[in-house]
Amino acid sequence: MKGLLAWFARGAPALSPASTRDAAAFATIHAASFNRGWSEQEFEQLLTDRSVIADRVTRGRKALGFILSRRAADEAEILSVAVARAVRGQGLARRLLDLHLRRLAGFGLRAVFLEVEEDNVPARKLYARAGFQEAGRRKDYYIQGRARPAAALVLRRDLV
Repeated sequence: MKGLLAWFARGAPALSPASTRDAAAFATIHAASFNRGWSEQEFEQLLTDRSVIADRVTRGRKALGFILSRRAADEAEILSVAVARAVRGQGLARRLLDLHLRRLAGFGLRAVFLEVEEDNVPARKLYARAGFQEAGRRKDYYIQGRARPAAALVLRRDLV
């Protein structure tokens, strides 16, 4: 009960568009989530790119997760989704993804693509629940820092 009261005292997680001020926090979350984390400078470049749409989840002033996509014509590609380890399993990635897909549809985009490691079961479940379907496969795509290569699944979801 104490933990639950402490959680409510800190405030509920809030979803909002991201900005360049989030670059350092995103780099920290990304580095803890992937074999090769993106740097703060890489995030700054992405967050200043007019074709990139970025959303975040925060509690107070602390970033807990993010999602970034790049638009091209009437489609988008999700570049990365990550949630801090300490708050995984609380449905934050699903809330971020739902918001982000609504925003992409609001821009008039017709479809969204992403790549996910074949062995990443939690992410694959998240995307399946959101209506993504396999559109392709890149054999042995993920190799760095691994005992064996893993395929990348290319997933697609129509927005209209």
